[in-house]
Amino acid sequence: MSTPDFNLLITLDVLLAEGSVARAAQRLRLSPSAMSRALARLRATTGDPLLVRAGRGLVPTPRALELRERVGQLVQDGEAVLRPAEKLNLKQLVRTFTLRTRDGFVENFGPDLIARVGEEAPGVRLRFVQKPNKDSTPLRDGTVDLETGVVGKTTLPEVRAQALFRDRYIGVVRTVHALSRGKITPARYAAGRHILLSWRGLDKGPIDEALNKFGLEREIVTIVGGFSTALALARTSDLIASVPERHTGNLRAGMHSFPLPVSTPEVTVSLLWHPRLDADPAHRWLRKCVRDTCAEQLTNSSTRGKAAEG
Repeated sequence: MSTPDFNLLITLDVLLAEGSVARAAQRLRLSPSAMSRALARLRATTGDPLLVRAGRGLVPTPRALELRERVGQLVQDGEAVLRPAEKLNLKQLVRTFTLRTRDGFVENFGPDLIARVGEEAPGVRLRFVQKPNKDSTPLRDGTVDLETGVVGKTTLPEVRAQALFRDRYIGVVRTVHALSRGKITPARYAAGRHILLSWRGLDKGPIDEALNKFGLEREIVTIVGGFSTALALARTSDLIASVPERHTGNLRAGMHSFPLPVSTPEVTVSLLWHPRLDADPAHRWLRKCVRDTCAEQLTNSSTRGKAAEG
């Protein structure tokens, strides 16, 4: 079966509205002969004469009367589909967005992001889900709208990414810990009892590789899979947690943080999404909200840090 010419719907809509080949031709900027040919094609396609002679004019057949309202709606719907998206009205937007993030992102950036979204678009709800791995398939299948993380080899090639901030690992201990006072040297740091943070359950990491260059090895007491868990343990024991600085700002409140005495690579935390949502106005607005929230909070944290040093 051949595919019908959907352009004929526009022709039929105008013919039924005008009830005249001449007026329809004028409205569509066609010649009368071209419009007559189009009417002939419509008759052949529908198997109905549609418009028949009655005196000097044309009258619609019962089939034409049946089609008139449906055709008009189809043409309007088609025009709406092909028309550029209307300006986003945030106050009337009702939508739930799913964001997949690493442990610590919600605790650190979530309150400000939720407040901003609630103020600008009261009908929008954010659903945060944990990110147990780097598999970006949920972005492709549409179960996740946005994701934060470090772009890696397992990130799907079509996924869009925009940097949010760079982060570095720091040491964190409770305020009565011995490392909360005095200079932190590689030897002094390694001599402590440590919490290893590993998503994949590995027993070594970049910090251990950096210590090895000094001929040092730290004692790893426990291995955990999340920033919150590592900091909760360090807060109530003499264990040392080493976590990303900017990702855990709020989580470290009331604890002592210090730069690591060894050099470790910085990481870039990015915002990730699927290209099918690139042009979606609501999604673009949400991406801006996340970027602005991260930037503002990091700026405020830097300002507070400088004030404390002063």
